[in-house]
This record gives sequence, C-alpha cells and structure tokens, in this order.
Amino acid sequence: MKKLIVLAIGLMLFATGCGASSDEDLIGKFEKKVENAKSYTLKGNMEILSNEETFTYSIEANYLKDNYYKVTLVNQTNNHEQIILRNADGVYVVTPTLNKSFKFQSEWPSNSSQSYILSSLLNDIKKDENVNIEKQDQNYVVTSTVNYPNNSSLTYQKIYFDKDMNLEKVEVYNNEDIVNIKVVFSTVDLKAGLSEDDFLLEDLIDMNAQEEDNSKKNTAQDDTTEENKTDEKAEENTTTNDNTTTNEQCENEECDTKSSNILDSIIYPLYIPSETYLSNSEEIDTDEGNRMILTFAGDKNFVLIEEVANVASEFEIIPVYGDPIMLSDTIAAKSANSMYWTSDNVSYYLTSNDLSAEEMVTIAESLGNTKVVSGSK
Repeated sequence: MKKLIVLAIGLMLFATGCGASSDEDLIGKFEKKVENAKSYTLKGNMEILSNEETFTYSIEANYLKDNYYKVTLVNQTNNHEQIILRNADGVYVVTPTLNKSFKFQSEWPSNSSQSYILSSLLNDIKKDENVNIEKQDQNYVVTSTVNYPNNSSLTYQKIYFDKDMNLEKVEVYNNEDIVNIKVVFSTVDLKAGLSEDDFLLEDLIDMNAQEEDNSKKNTAQDDTTEENKTDEKAEENTTTNDNTTTNEQCENEECDTKSSNILDSIIYPLYIPSETYLSNSEEIDTDEGNRMILTFAGDKNFVLIEEVANVASEFEIIPVYGDPIMLSDTIAAKSANSMYWTSDNVSYYLTSNDLSAEEMVTIAESLGNTKVVSGSK
C-alpha cells in the first residue's frame, strides 16, 4: 500500500513538473523568435477605447537590431498620420501634415509597455512572476501585468498566440477588467530584411515634400479644368462676387490664410482636478490667427493654450526633454511639466508645476467640442 502511495505522489510530481516545464518551453519559444529576429515588420489594426468612444488606427511597426524602430499610426477616422522613429540620432515623432517633428531624449520604447513591439511584450511576460498561460483549443493565451506610467488604470494584458507561439492579438485591460487597447495583427514578418536606411528621418521629410508637390499639382490641374468649363459670364459674376467679399474681409493677401486659422470658440476640458477652477480666459490675435489662453487656479494650477494647427513652411524639428505619449486620437509630446499635442486640427499646449503626468493625460483626453466647464467657479 505504501508503495502505491509513493508511486501516486511521484506521478503527481512528475505531471506537475511537466506542466511547469511546458509553460517555460512556450515562453522560451516566443523569446527565441524575438531574439533571433534581426529585423521584423508587424502590421494590423489598433483600437483604443476612451470615454465610450473607439479610436481605430492602422499600424505598422518596423524593428532593426541595435534599437531601431519605426511605428506608423494612421487614425482611420480623420486619416491623421504620425510616425514614431528611433534611430542612432534619437527618438522622433513626425507629423507629416504639419511638416513638423518632435525630437526626444528618451528611453522609448523600453520605459513603458508597448502592445505592438515584441521586445516589450516579452519583457512584460518575463518580469511577471505570476504570468499565466492558458490553452484554448490549439492556441495559447498569456496573461501578464503591464507598465503604463501615465495610465495606472491599465493593469494587465492578454497576449494571444497560435499553436506555434506566433503572435496574433494583444488586449490591454483596465482595473475594471475592460479592454482599453486591442491590437490585431494581420502580418508578422520576422525576416523583414530591413536596414538602417529604412529608419532615416530624411526619407520621411522627402516623402512629405513629394506628397505636398503632388497635391499642389493635382489642385492646379483641377483649378485649370474648372476654369475651362466656366463661360465668360459666370467668370465675371464669380470675379465680382469674390472681389466684393475680399474687399469686405481683407486689405491684403494675408487675410485668407489668417481667416482660415481662426479658432471659433474655446474648447474646455471636461475633467478638472478637484478644488481647481477656471480663473481666466483670454483670446489674443497672432500673426497666424488667434490663440485661446485658459488659466486654472486652486489646488492644481495649470494653463491650457489652444490655437488652429499651422503647417510649417519648412520642415521643423522641435527638441523635447521628455517622452512621446499615446493619447486616444494622437501622439503627444510630454516633458517634465508640460504637454503638447494636436487633435482635429487644433494644437494644444498644457503646462503646470502641480499636475502629475497622469492628470495631464486625463485633461487632454477630456477635451472635446463642448462649452461645459467641469469644476468652474
């Protein structure tokens, strides 16, 4: 009888050992894929859920060993494109439509979780002592904790693999077990054959300039075609009407540009920290349009500046001592006590010595086309 008990215990220990070894083997298999990839390309769609809204991006992430990254994000709602680039010179966030880029002295992407970068997913798995692996049919789901310094509500993620531990999907959950970020991969190419030439900032500048030239040519061709279709009488009427309007609104050629850069109304944040209120709002004229300045006072003093986003005539690089931060509908530049971002053709600048990084992000996420001021006095 004793022999049978010893044998049963031995079989149980053996089975348990095999299970643990199996989990380690699966993680090891994914780790080997990541570490053996000299370069890779990931493509897919990312959804960000915020305030009951869903923001969808097409995403392409490129990687080359020695810490080269290029992540292209295109907002599917407004076609707003931004590119996060890391090469030997630094970290950049490029916004082609504005002909601008921020340059960061940053540890991105290693300083926080990134649901579309393989090394980040692997690090999250390896750092979690209680990582869980669940088999679903022939596939595997790995659950691990995450590290989002600017959003403490994001607590864990589920990483979905096929039977060969090829990545398929990532879901990031908040502390209420609700998915806030979902990335579904359509392409995972671990032998992309990329080189340093694929991570040049100059190529992004040249590409944007070429797109602008093509746009101008197409516009000119459309204008010429439209003119040819218009008879003399229609042209005279149009010219008369245009001159009348122009004389009423403008005294020089700059007025058309300036009038298009007018922000019609203030955009207020729906979130304001407690015991903080709007103490002053001011509109000032600038050479390029107008600017709204909102001053908030109380326990958490801060200033919010808004204006229509303007396109730089020549490619502009703005140095920032901070990090790029992913908001729901754009990428922001965050420094020690300020944050800058562009959303729906409006540029925002938020500065404060009292707000935490997470509070800044919450205020930024709460901005919308509304005239309701939460916490105003």
